[in-house]
Amino acid sequence: MPQLGETVAEGTVTRWYKKVGDAVKADETLFDVETDKVSTEIPAPASGVLAEILVGEGVSAKVGARLAVIRESGQAAQAAAPRPSAAMAAPAGQAPGAPPDRAKSTGTAGRLSPVVSRLIAEHNLDPRAITGTGRDGRVTREDVLVHVAQRGAAARPAARTQQQAPYVVAGADTEIVPLNNIRRRTAEHMAKAWASVPHVLQVVEADFSLVDQARRAVSAQWKSREGFSLTYLPFIAHAVTAALAKYPRLNASFNGDHLVVHRRVNLGIAVDLNFEGLLVPVVKDAGGKPLAALARAINDLARRAREGRLKPDDMTEGTYTLSNNGAFGTLITAPIINPPQVAVLSTDAVRKRAVVIEGPDGDSITVRPMGVLAQSFDHRAVDGAYSAAFLREVKTIIETRNWTQDL
Repeated sequence: MPQLGETVAEGTVTRWYKKVGDAVKADETLFDVETDKVSTEIPAPASGVLAEILVGEGVSAKVGARLAVIRESGQAAQAAAPRPSAAMAAPAGQAPGAPPDRAKSTGTAGRLSPVVSRLIAEHNLDPRAITGTGRDGRVTREDVLVHVAQRGAAARPAARTQQQAPYVVAGADTEIVPLNNIRRRTAEHMAKAWASVPHVLQVVEADFSLVDQARRAVSAQWKSREGFSLTYLPFIAHAVTAALAKYPRLNASFNGDHLVVHRRVNLGIAVDLNFEGLLVPVVKDAGGKPLAALARAINDLARRAREGRLKPDDMTEGTYTLSNNGAFGTLITAPIINPPQVAVLSTDAVRKRAVVIEGPDGDSITVRPMGVLAQSFDHRAVDGAYSAAFLREVKTIIETRNWTQDL
């Protein structure tokens, strides 16, 4: 079982693409895993024959647990199904080694996962009446819950139904909107983070005039060449990684009575999933990337996160996080730290406004594109002066760097 996130301890196998005895090629999709943070396809680590499946569909396993055996000798494996073992822990309410009964109808029934089959059986549903939105039209858990909510025939106790169904009418003027899996886990993690980490918020304003000049100079050419717009975020990310090299104790993890300072800057980028949840994929070694490469990496992660195509490695090893709300016009956002990291920076809207400019001949008023950078930091890791010095460095880089040369 791969590590699919820094705080993820286990995952659930939702689908095997091969059966025992099948030939497998390295890097082709072998199985799907779902966690509280991501659902992803896992490639085969080697070529050979799938000799054993130790953890079946719908079964959860700890990170690092052995899920299957690939025989690399090229000798055909026995096609018999594996015997039930302690490694094949059964889902809640089910005897070990006894998979849920699959739906008996034709068509989609043979392609239902155990979790989906169990939900269909519990609600006495006909799988042929459910529209599947999964791969190749497969019916997913969410499809079943939507169907249950729409027909108003949930057979479970009300409290459980309200927890899992995506839409339940509570009355003429109200509705109950239960948390989906990602939202529920995010809520748990953020509540724990807010309760256990002493947050301090600091804010600076930055003049984005030189950034705007660089963006205007290459905007059309960049969009034509790269296929996406050049936003403020890569510039801010570049400035942050440069500042973290000077103030490395913010690029760290808090661990009991000591601080683990990371040499690599692995930048987490908070990505909104169309208001249905939040993921934080990671740009590895962001500190060593030129501005253009950093822009490409951020865009790639955000696009694949929204398309559900993140890889397991995309969610690991983050050392500092950026949260970008500027597209919605926000002024200041106080972000919550993602433990064990010790800091997170919110980038809010850049707006033109009148500002006072101090000069050798006196003060003047001019219009500049100004943006707010708000950092929450863990007061156990650093003090206010250290955080403030870091923010000043980020501000200075944004305001004085010749960004055009980086593009």
